[in-house]
Amino acid sequence: MSSQLISTRQRLIQAALELFSAHGVSATTTRQIAEKAEVNEVTLFRNFGNKHGLLLAVLEESAAFKDLGESLVRRATPPGNVYQALKDYASDTLHALERVPEFVRSVVGEADQFPAENRRALGRGVTEANRYVAQYLATVIQQGHLNTYLPAEKLASLLNGMILGYAVIEFTSEFHELWEDRDDFLENLVELFLHGAMSSSAESATNCLQGGFITTEVADLPASLVNEILQQARKFGIRDYALAYVLFGAGLSTTEIINLERSHQIYDTQGHFLQITIPGFVRQVPVNQWILGKRYGSFTNNPLIKWLKSRKDAQTAMFLNETGTPISESEIETRWQVWSEGLLTPQGQAPAIAQAQQTWRVEMLMRGITLENLSILTGCDRTQLQPYVRRAKEKSALEQATRLDHKPG
Repeated sequence: MSSQLISTRQRLIQAALELFSAHGVSATTTRQIAEKAEVNEVTLFRNFGNKHGLLLAVLEESAAFKDLGESLVRRATPPGNVYQALKDYASDTLHALERVPEFVRSVVGEADQFPAENRRALGRGVTEANRYVAQYLATVIQQGHLNTYLPAEKLASLLNGMILGYAVIEFTSEFHELWEDRDDFLENLVELFLHGAMSSSAESATNCLQGGFITTEVADLPASLVNEILQQARKFGIRDYALAYVLFGAGLSTTEIINLERSHQIYDTQGHFLQITIPGFVRQVPVNQWILGKRYGSFTNNPLIKWLKSRKDAQTAMFLNETGTPISESEIETRWQVWSEGLLTPQGQAPAIAQAQQTWRVEMLMRGITLENLSILTGCDRTQLQPYVRRAKEKSALEQATRLDHKPG
């Protein structure tokens, strides 16, 4: 094929792309395309057969989808602000669609009239563009240190689907009240992705650290050792007993405990709950009456309830120190050291206060709570809770093996 023929073919493809974009596929004639390309209409038919043949070439050879995707990859070093990075992408994509409204209308309204090979070409083009967008999002996720619940490819598909849906509605419906304007749509779209499909690792880690202990290795405590710690705490008074009870019965961290107020307690004959209030994050957790097979009171009469009923002061904090002021984290840790003095874990080490929370989480999983519900109770995402799942499975396997050993062969 000569350079002149290649030039003619490319001129026809470019002319068709421009006219399809401006007027739509159906409203554009082959004569208009030929005139714009400055060739005879017969030349168009010789090269492409008909208008749909030319449309197929536009979809496959114009690189419109590829150019859009590659432009994203070239600028895929997003700013430190992940919110702005996502908004910039969505805004740029909308601008690209808004430059070719008639083409979008044609594709949406006339695609069922296209030959099957044209529809397949359209699908391949969209898939190729989506692949580039997935690369862009993967960079945003990595540089923004985000946790995601879906892979980048799926996120790209959802994001592009929503953007295209917006464009279709805007290009075909003049009167609707789905959003105030373009910016309103963009703001809500990005918020949905940041707080629905994605979350900042730092934000998630902060919530989980404040609401729990992040670890890759779980060293829960055996029932006998937990019982000893609780009994030791009981010897030092009702407040110490209540503190130890909350650590093992509700799986709270010291940070959560010092933020508890007396009003954060909710109980009746059906259950006992504590409201955990951290700036920007509020949740409730149950206070278990059963801890590793041993019962510690009831929903209406347990160490914590007894401690609060014994109070004669006007302090709002749930736990106080010896001077009658709100207890600090370091003071709670000091009390733990007093209760656990002389005790050793199976690893031969002194019990760490963080292990109380690990023990509670493993116990909840052993008792049948789902990973999703444990995530809600702890404020940690599923990835952060995976070590507890592995430990619970390990304990279940050991228990099953022990039961089998008690049965005759």
